[in-house]
Amino acid sequence: MTIYPQMIMDALATVTYAGTKKNLVESQMVADQPSVSAPQQVGEVWRVTVVLQFPRDTDPFLKSTVKAAEAAIKYRCGKEVAVEIKTEFKSKPRPEVGKLLPGVKNIIAVSSGKGGVGKSTVSANLAIALTRLGYKVGLLDCDIFGPSMPKMLHAEDQRPYAVRVGDRDLISPIEVYGVKMLSIGFFVSPDTATLWRGGMATNALKQLIADADWGELDYFILDTPPGTSDIHLTLLQTLAITGAVIVSTPQQVALADARKGIDMYRNEKVNVPILGLVENMAWFTPAELPENRYYIFGREGCKQLAKQMNVPLLAQIPLIQAICESGDAGEPAATHSDNATGLAFINLAQAVVTVVNRRNAELPKTKIVGVK
Repeated sequence: MTIYPQMIMDALATVTYAGTKKNLVESQMVADQPSVSAPQQVGEVWRVTVVLQFPRDTDPFLKSTVKAAEAAIKYRCGKEVAVEIKTEFKSKPRPEVGKLLPGVKNIIAVSSGKGGVGKSTVSANLAIALTRLGYKVGLLDCDIFGPSMPKMLHAEDQRPYAVRVGDRDLISPIEVYGVKMLSIGFFVSPDTATLWRGGMATNALKQLIADADWGELDYFILDTPPGTSDIHLTLLQTLAITGAVIVSTPQQVALADARKGIDMYRNEKVNVPILGLVENMAWFTPAELPENRYYIFGREGCKQLAKQMNVPLLAQIPLIQAICESGDAGEPAATHSDNATGLAFINLAQAVVTVVNRRNAELPKTKIVGVK
């Protein structure tokens, strides 16, 4: 059989690219005319070279598309044909690990060993409070399976768009209350469960970090998911985290998990400094009795843990109905610094600035955890 370029194009026209739902030819992904080399002597085979152009090097459909293209050519031209599929990208590949976010001065992981302790509430309010102190702040919702930031910041209807920065196409974070923010919640249905394996989740997280236009930031807040998981390991292997803020309630069950969270960052292979603890839901104060305190989850459990672990207690945030209501309404308490709850988060932000400055003056820069 004689093989010619149009046969290759016909074969590629049978391969659908999932990114556009069109075939490779219609998607204009065949960068050059296919190269065909005839056998020069007995025993040699026909050789075909195709160059496919993808939007970016992190394209999730790259491997499957290349395999499908090779199979289609062999089906059309014969299995004995030697096929080489080369790839190139419209957008320049992302910077390598260690060179990401060059304009970000401090990266703060807000973490907890347990869900339901108000970590996302603290993250959102801390980010907003830092902007009110005059800092440039970014906020990344790292909870791929349970994103909450779009709801908490009243941004559910907003959608990030792509911008051209240099020779790369990047996601432009939305800006709300002066904070640059991204969440996987902008890209998935809020009513549908995210049924992804770990690899898909971590790849999505890497894209939100490396393929976004974060620009110049004084503080980059990472709202991490509960526990210790692939997501945390990906963050530690991708970013040099300045320090971690651990959030817990005073309850003993929560404190036990907080210890595990602290141990994860203090592990000798990780070695991320603990900036301090935040005791959330420290006490309950009813609106009609603002001077009363009811310690329904225990009293000063985080304060005791901070003393045991030799780390600062950055803040004690009371359990007040207004905090819950403001979060549900998309207006976090930190947007109002004229009341007790808003002031509590402003004080937390000031404490974080203090401990970060001390950490940067006294300790070496955190190293990215090696991939193994």
